[in-house]
Amino acid sequence: MSESFDVVVIGGGPAGYPAAIRAAQHGLKVACIDGWKNYDGSAAFGGTCLNAGCIPSKALLESTELLHRAQHEFARHGIRTSGVEFDLAAMQQRKAGIVRQSTQGILALFKAAGVTPLQGRGRLLAGREVEFVSHEGEARRLSARHVILASGSEPMPLPGVPFDGQRVVDSWGALEFDAVPARLGIIGAGVIGLELGSVWRRLGAEVVVLEAMPEFLSMADGQVAREALKHFRKLGLDLRLGAKVSSAKVGEQGVEVAYVDGSGEQSLTVDRLIVAIGRRPYTEGLLGEGTGVMLDPRGRIEVDEHCSTGVEGIWAVGDCVKGPMLAHKGKEEGLAVADHIAGHYAEIDHSLIPSVIYTAPEIAWVGQTEEQVKAAGRAYKVGNFPFMASGRARAMESSAGFCKLIAAADDDEILGVHVIGPMAGELIAEAVLAMAYSASSEDLQRTIHAHPTLSEALHEAALAADKRAIDCLNR
Repeated sequence: MSESFDVVVIGGGPAGYPAAIRAAQHGLKVACIDGWKNYDGSAAFGGTCLNAGCIPSKALLESTELLHRAQHEFARHGIRTSGVEFDLAAMQQRKAGIVRQSTQGILALFKAAGVTPLQGRGRLLAGREVEFVSHEGEARRLSARHVILASGSEPMPLPGVPFDGQRVVDSWGALEFDAVPARLGIIGAGVIGLELGSVWRRLGAEVVVLEAMPEFLSMADGQVAREALKHFRKLGLDLRLGAKVSSAKVGEQGVEVAYVDGSGEQSLTVDRLIVAIGRRPYTEGLLGEGTGVMLDPRGRIEVDEHCSTGVEGIWAVGDCVKGPMLAHKGKEEGLAVADHIAGHYAEIDHSLIPSVIYTAPEIAWVGQTEEQVKAAGRAYKVGNFPFMASGRARAMESSAGFCKLIAAADDDEILGVHVIGPMAGELIAEAVLAMAYSASSEDLQRTIHAHPTLSEALHEAALAADKRAIDCLNR
């Protein structure tokens, strides 16, 4: 006999666990299934984000940025240091502690909300039933009025470059190195590749990044991408664009990588190789026979604008459906679905999902790039404010980069905001809020920003769009 729930969520990552909590807040009986485990075997809800992605990578980025600042910046503050060293084992231990604290926090949230946590694998069956198999092999049947599929994603492999878990690893394995490789190769100059490359370069590795696309950060605004490329090369990343990898072979001297660029066939030998070419939906074993749930050609679960699969009571959210594979996008989808199930209004504007790259300088954006606006044929205006003109940024020794605002020439609608510089990931939130409530650039101009703050950069960029900037030249 199956156990009955109002909602069963398959997946406890940043899309699944918020959906479970929100559904429980609505007074529904909820279970959440997840398969991640801590090193001691205890439950580790939080998915890739908390266990092997967002959180551990940011922990290492923070540690290594502090090291880099101590080595290269503190002297400008009048702080004398000598013999600065790092302890990689301690960094990794700190990272693991943060991960464990975060995953245990989710269990506490589940307990407070009344969510039943189930550690193991879940599989959707016909008739809104779920087969649950614990890590110990115990199988149970669950029935539900609603099932939310939030199975997440996994690193994408590259044909001809097999993982061995030691010399050739994916982005998860790249967070667990116990020694700094003398020479590190990274395939892919996207968000993950750049963040991992920054970590290991700061720790002393020679880092070569092979990117198949001829353009750097093609998804970002072109002006931002050009600025970013300059800073990454200043950090010491050897970025090779238009480099298409054909194979990699582990040998006695390291990993032999073969690739083709504009000059023809090339080779590269590295001690370790990270494959960071993107992620793919994780749906293996998720769907049983006769569920009616469909996958698109890219392996994503097909859903409508409300995250419904078209099968009554079956929903899908997060990385396993269309859209950017971002934790905050998945979270909002999970919350919206839980609200829909409870009969409440919910809506997501997928055009206003911010993106952030947590390097130094940070990069963040929301809305359209200048290239996209220009291609659409809409008349527009641009305001730029360099952080070099920000008193707070100069005081922080973080004056690289700029804030850029793009607005329509006719009605002053804010079409896009792009930031490269200190705390860009925090600054972009004001732009998202402004665009969500249809604020104009003039509205931002008339909003008082505290001085001296980094947030003044957005204020000045809005003023610059109308050639009214105060603290920088109006160009």
